[in-house]
Amino acid sequence: MSFLPARKGRQRQRYEDHLRLVAGCIPYRLENDVVDRNSHVTSRITVLMISTSNRDDLVFPKGGWEDDETVHEAACREALEEAGVKGILDENPLGVWEFRSKSRQNSCSLEGGCRGYMFALEVTEELDSWAEQTNYKRKWLCPEEANKFCRYDWMRDALQVFLTAMEKDRMSGRAEKLVELPMFPASDARAEHQMLSAGCSGKPSSGQHLEDSFTSKCVVQG
Repeated sequence: MSFLPARKGRQRQRYEDHLRLVAGCIPYRLENDVVDRNSHVTSRITVLMISTSNRDDLVFPKGGWEDDETVHEAACREALEEAGVKGILDENPLGVWEFRSKSRQNSCSLEGGCRGYMFALEVTEELDSWAEQTNYKRKWLCPEEANKFCRYDWMRDALQVFLTAMEKDRMSGRAEKLVELPMFPASDARAEHQMLSAGCSGKPSSGQHLEDSFTSKCVVQG
C-alpha cells in the first residue's frame, strides 16, 4: 500500500481538564471559471465531508490529538487517514468546541468529554487510496448541502465560522472572485443540556491553551 496505516489505540492520547483533545479540519477547494445558472463565469467553494456505514448524515474528518505531534499535525493526519486528502492547513483555528461523546455515559471521565480544535484545510491533492477508505467515503458538497447533512451541531457551527472567515477574505479582496457565501442561522449547540444529551453537539471553548509552537502553515506531505 502507498499509505501509512491509521493510528490505533489511545496510548499517546492527550487529555486536558479531564477532556480528550481532538483535532479536525474542514477540507475545502475553490473552483475557478465556473459558469452559473445565469451564464456568469465565477468561482465557487466546496467542502469535503465523510460518511460512515449505515448513516445518511456526514462529518468532517477529526480524531485524537496525540502527545508526539502538534495540533496542526494531528488535524492534517486525520484528514489524510479518514478522507485521503493533503493540503495547506491554516494556522489559525476556526475555534475550539467542547462536546460529549454519545458512546460515553460519564461526562466527567477522561473518555466522557472532548475538546475539539478545528481548522480550515485547502485541499491540494486527493489520494485514490487511503488508510480508512473502507470505513469512510468522501463527498464534495456546496456549503448549503454541508450544513444540511452535517451530523453534529458543533461541526455546523465550525462550518459557519469557516464561511464567515471566507466571506471576510472576499470582502477584503483576498478572494475577489469568490461568490457571496451563504450564512446559516446559529445553532443552539452552546446550550449545556444539548452537550449532555444530544451526542456530539457542543459549545465553543477558549483556545488559550493551544501550543505556542504554531507555524504559519502546515503543509501535508504524507
